[in-house]
Amino acid sequence: MAAGEEQSREYLRRHRLPELLHRLGALLLFHRPERPREFLIQVLERVKAGRRAEGEYPFLMDEANVDAMFSLLDVLGQGYIRAAQYREALKTLGLSTEDLELEDDMNITLDVFKEGMKKKMLESWSV
Repeated sequence: MAAGEEQSREYLRRHRLPELLHRLGALLLFHRPERPREFLIQVLERVKAGRRAEGEYPFLMDEANVDAMFSLLDVLGQGYIRAAQYREALKTLGLSTEDLELEDDMNITLDVFKEGMKKKMLESWSV
């Protein structure tokens, strides 16, 4: 691999640009705004405000979406899902599962699911 290519890869990795572009792309596809450039500018301004604690970060999913996702995973209506299902839900949304400390037999309730999703979505903007 050429030195310039390696430097480029390191730059992208260091600034977590692929993750940022993935999140921006996901927001575009979810909302499908008429004016995508203006939408992206607004999203980035919200991220900037969120970093300064002057506003909220943009979320791909609202609470109703998170509830619906949990319901789809909890097909038997038991009020909980397994840790493996939770990990897969995070991965599906492009969220990190690296620091999760969950036992495989652990039950994840809706409240834990919501809190974890919110935390991981916030972490995803720490680019």
